[in-house]
Amino acid sequence: MDEPEGTEEDARHKGSTAPPPFAAAVEALRAARLRPQIEVEATRAPQRLAPYAYALEAAVVDGDEDLADGRLVLLHDPAGHDAWRGTFRLVTLVRAELEAEMAADPLLPDVCWSWLTGALQARGLTYGEPSGTVTRASSHYFGGLSARPSASQIEIRASWTPREGLGGVPDTAAHLASWCDLLAQVAGLPPAAPGDASIVSLPQRRGPQSR
Repeated sequence: MDEPEGTEEDARHKGSTAPPPFAAAVEALRAARLRPQIEVEATRAPQRLAPYAYALEAAVVDGDEDLADGRLVLLHDPAGHDAWRGTFRLVTLVRAELEAEMAADPLLPDVCWSWLTGALQARGLTYGEPSGTVTRASSHYFGGLSARPSASQIEIRASWTPREGLGGVPDTAAHLASWCDLLAQVAGLPPAAPGDASIVSLPQRRGPQSR
């Protein structure tokens, strides 16, 4: 994944080089091998959430169709963070369009949250302090836009603290792979690990999304 302009600056704090645990965590993200249907690239990270940050954005692509997209941000505070209960935090946004019938399912938010936790558990990852929201929205068009069909979208916003391993470095490559599993589920792709009961594919999809 190519590093965009500005990313090197995002990995610095007050002119000093990023600490080794953060540098190792970022390098693991860059070296991760992912599903071919998921296109991932580095993007500019937020500046005010933590002393060090690195961000990725991804899209699940099937031919010319953009089935789902998302953003994953790795935060690091060497001094630790009380709310995180650790020195690292992963923050994500995942979204996709749905068929209206699927969007109307009252169990959809609970199912979508279970996709996130299930994706982490399926790869044997331990984590703490998970939090987030699942939002569904419908758009109806009128007047000059009335020819457009109604659209429904699901959006998952979440964060969690990855367990730190040797040298205080979390297994960010595995967390990225789990996040891509979540993206694939939301997009309706089959699970990467056949037979994994924790993976439930989305049964109905809309056409290409307008971005």
